[in-house]
Order: sequence, then C-alpha cells, then structure tokens
Amino acid sequence: MSDPQDDAITTVTPAHMTRIAGQGLYAAPTSLEPAAVNVARALLATLQGAPEQAVLTPDLQQLTERVRQVATVGFPRIVAADRVRLSAHTIKLNTSERRPVVIVPSGWTPFGWVLFEYTYLQLALRGYHVLAYTPRGMGLTVEMPGGGYVDSPFTSGGKIDVAGPLDWSDGSSVIDYAEQYFNPSHIAFLGESYGSGISQLVAAHDPGRRVDAVVALSTWGNLATALYQNDTRHIAAVKALIGFTGGPVERKFDEATQQILKDFLDGRNLDTVVEWATERAPSAYADETNDRNVPTFFSNTWHETLFPANQVIEHFDGLTVPKHLNLWIGDHAAPEGAGLTIPFSGPNLPVDEAFAWLDHHVLGENNGVPDWSPVTSQIMFTYQTRIDPETGKNVITQEAVRESRPSWTDVTTSTERWYLAGCAPGSSDGGLGTGPVTGWRQEFTAGQLTDATAVDAVITTGQAEWNGNPKAYSTNKFDRKYLGVWTSGPLLADKDAIAARRIRGIPQLTLTVRSSARSATLVAYLFDVSPDNTARIITHEPLTLTDLTPGQERAVTWNLQAAGYDVAPDHRLMLVLGSKDQLYSDAATDSDTDIGIRTTTISSPDKGAAHLTLPLG
Repeated sequence: MSDPQDDAITTVTPAHMTRIAGQGLYAAPTSLEPAAVNVARALLATLQGAPEQAVLTPDLQQLTERVRQVATVGFPRIVAADRVRLSAHTIKLNTSERRPVVIVPSGWTPFGWVLFEYTYLQLALRGYHVLAYTPRGMGLTVEMPGGGYVDSPFTSGGKIDVAGPLDWSDGSSVIDYAEQYFNPSHIAFLGESYGSGISQLVAAHDPGRRVDAVVALSTWGNLATALYQNDTRHIAAVKALIGFTGGPVERKFDEATQQILKDFLDGRNLDTVVEWATERAPSAYADETNDRNVPTFFSNTWHETLFPANQVIEHFDGLTVPKHLNLWIGDHAAPEGAGLTIPFSGPNLPVDEAFAWLDHHVLGENNGVPDWSPVTSQIMFTYQTRIDPETGKNVITQEAVRESRPSWTDVTTSTERWYLAGCAPGSSDGGLGTGPVTGWRQEFTAGQLTDATAVDAVITTGQAEWNGNPKAYSTNKFDRKYLGVWTSGPLLADKDAIAARRIRGIPQLTLTVRSSARSATLVAYLFDVSPDNTARIITHEPLTLTDLTPGQERAVTWNLQAAGYDVAPDHRLMLVLGSKDQLYSDAATDSDTDIGIRTTTISSPDKGAAHLTLPLG
C-alpha cells in the first residue's frame, strides 16, 4: 500500500506528542492537528517496514515491533453489496486460537481509517484482531489540474450516505469479510464520532445479529434533534461537517443528499430533512438494540457543538441493555481524541474505560465493569491547574472530580427555581431571586451577534476546556442593547460545603415573549460570574418561535443542555438572553421580509412568573 499522502513523513518527536496531548486532534474546526496525522502515518509506514530510517519515538517504535511479531498486517478493499469498494486495514493475530475482532469504522475526516493507527496497535496487543475501514465516500479526493480526481488509498468508493441504510449494509459486508478472514470468536464495533453512529446502527440492523458489543465515542443518539431542535438549525455544525469530507460536495454526495443539505442550510423542506435524519438516529432503533441486548458504551461532552448531550442522554435512557454513559468536560472528540492517537505517561480514562468495556463484554475479562455505575459525570472545571510559563496557558495538575450515579434520573436529586425580576432603578440588568416577581418587561434589539456566545469556534473552544483553559467572558462587554441580562446576588455555601450550588442535570427556562416580528429566536445562556465580573459558561440552548402575532405575548418553556457544574461561594448566576449565535440559524436571517429593527420583549405576567428551574445534585 502506498503512502496516504504525497507529503513526506517527518520524524515524530516528544514535542509532537506533547502538542497532541495538550492541543488535541483539531487545529481548527475543519482541520486536524498535523502532528496527529503525522504520528498515524509514521506508525503505519513503520508497521509496513517502509521508512529507511526510524521516524518514531523509541516507545512507538517498540510498539510497532511488538505488533509485527504477533500479527500480520493487510490493506484489503472490501466489496459492498452494491460493488462499492471500501478501503480497509487489518491486523490479524498469528494464532490458531479463535480471538475476537474489533471493527472500527472511521470518523468523519479526510484521512479515513489512518488517523487511529495507534488504537489498532493497542487493540492487537490486548488480544483482538482489528479491522478498520473508511465508510463509503469518505477520504481525501484531490482534483487534478488537467481535470479529473485522484483518491488517496484510504478513501472509499461511492457517495457518503451519512450513516444511512447503505452504511448499515456496508457494516454487514465488513462483518462478512471479518468472519471469513479472521474466523473470530466475537465481534465488537468501536467508533468515534461518525464511526460511533455507524457502529450503533450496524449493531441494530445486521441481519445476522452478529455484533456483541459497541463502544460509541463522541456519538449521537438522534441525528435529527442533534442538528435541528426547538425549530433552530445547528448551522455551524453542518457547515463544519460538509467542509471536512475530503473533497468537493458534488463528488462526495449524491444529488438527493446534496438537496437535503441545501434544504437544511436554506431552511426549506425541513420536514423532509427531519425524516432523513431520523432514519439515521440510533434512538429510532432502540427496540432493535434492546431486543439484541447489545452492550453499549457511550461517551459525550457537556459543551458538545456537533451532537449536544441531551439527545444522547435521552437515547441512553431508552436502552435496557448493559450500558454506560461517560460525560466529560469539553467538546467533540476532546476527551478521547488524543488517547486514540498517542500514548500517555499516565492513564487516559476516556479510552482506558472504553477498552475495559470491550475486554469484559468481548474478551470475557473479570475486570469490574459489571460493578460500574451506569452514569459517570466529570464536573466542569473542578480540575486543578498551574500556568505554563512558556505558553501562558493552564496545565492540569489534578484531574476534575467525577461522580457516579445508578441512572441519569439519579443525577438530579432536587430542583430550585430562580425567578426573573425587572431592572432596578439605574440598572440595565434584571435580577434572579427566590420569589416570584411579576408585572415587569425587559426589551432588547434582536438580530445582532454579541460577546455572549456559546463558543468562539466549533470543537476547539471545548478542546481548550478539556485541557484546562475554559473560555473567560467579560460580562461588562455584554451589550445590553442587544441582550436581556438577569443576575443573582452572591451565592452562599452551606456549612462545610465546597460549592454554593451543585448543578446536576437539565435546566429549564419558562418566560413570556413578545416580538415586533412574526418570528423570533432566543438563545439562553447560563453563566457563572466571579466577583471580578469574569464568567464561565455553564450551559445554553436556542429556541426559535414562528407564527407569532407581532405585539402579542407567548408563554414558552424549553430545556437548556445538561450540565454538571459547581458554582463557587460568592459567585453569581447570570442568565443572558440573546437573539443570535454563530452556531445557529436565527429568525432575522430566516425571515423573507425585512421589517427593519426587530425588538424582543421578555415579560412576567401575573399568572406566569418567569423562572429558571435549576437541577441540583
């Protein structure tokens, strides 16, 4: 097999490893960290015996040598039912004993299966055959100057089906190949991001019911609600995905899928879009998964910008199979990405626990997995850090607190209401208090981006969170002309309590809205504000209202995204309502009619006091 890129492989250094460990997989929302790609390519080339001189660190060199001593490496093209050829990579253990196989559909990246070569080597040394493959249509496709295209060796044929029925069928074809080539004792699927959704869907649909366990990292439960919820489209997520397939849209997607994507971006035919996305939702096949009793391991993040946590939690709740859910600080692929790519000097819990799940359910190891609580939450920003004098960034010195619960329901043990109040004289901010306050109104101008934003960038803002550097907001820069702001007084902690509030679960917001337009978008943000008026975001969620009668009030209630967050004593809660965020569609841009300046008014009528319901645990 030829090298997957024309670029030369550079020697892997400890500095590269440190960079990946500290920065993660992504250099930008649609750009992988070059060092991570280089490590994967260097591992692969060394495994094949290609480099004339060593390009790996000594520990990685030893890893490849150990695998070459116990296994045979291959690069087949697996033929799907419709004759599409899928790029694949095999590591077959040299033993007559029947061993399990782990099948790894690649994530949604231009590099297909190449990126997690380190993971395949680790799995082989744990006693698994490995079969990694690139789902149809994915992989780098380069347009040539004279016309035409050239696909890289790790690129699969066909068009991207976005985890649709063709991908389910391909998964079964891959299982057929695995059974013939490995004669495995058991079959498991492990996937990150795109590969995790495909893994769940193949397990639910394989006609032979042959999948014995699934690991789904940075995954989704319902693709429809992940991308379109509360009548609000997650525009930035879809644009990022479209830009990261490895080739032009017309080359990567068939005409029907191109139309679906165009309709989504244009905000048209959304019923059809939702139907298309629901077909690709593992939660739509929970009954099949339950009937097959497929043990399933989930990993997701609190500030996930591609597949927000609530829809994964809902899917998890609907399963009756052996199951486990880890929720981590950060955003998409931040917890497990580096651990799938490079070794660590200490434990890498997101990946170690995923491997332990496979070891128990597929290898049959008695490793304590049955005693795990089904839900484990890492509490936001409870890690201890120090400042690196060279970079000026925080480095984690003590990992964040993790809490285990027997179910998602048990994460929240009580709730409290915080009531919104009108602005005090001389202030542009309303209050948050413990008693209902009615008869007030607060108005702001809609349609402007502000400094109150969910993230600076998809994926990378949360990646910095995971590495000890959550975004700091200056609440003094929140432009009250375009925002509604409500703030509590300093919170007090109970005696001997470290936190003033232990937020655990899904907050809910109830208020009354009046708009000068026929539609309005509200983006709710909940912040933790320190005494110096800097803040960190706890959670957020948008809502778009349509078919409004201008000037008439409408009562609304919606859930914010789940949170596991400790508010320190003397800090304040701040609820901010805006009308526009770079992540989402909004009513101003979706409107066909230019009505000039739009205003949104939040009120609290006598029979419906506006309030925030805060889950505690």
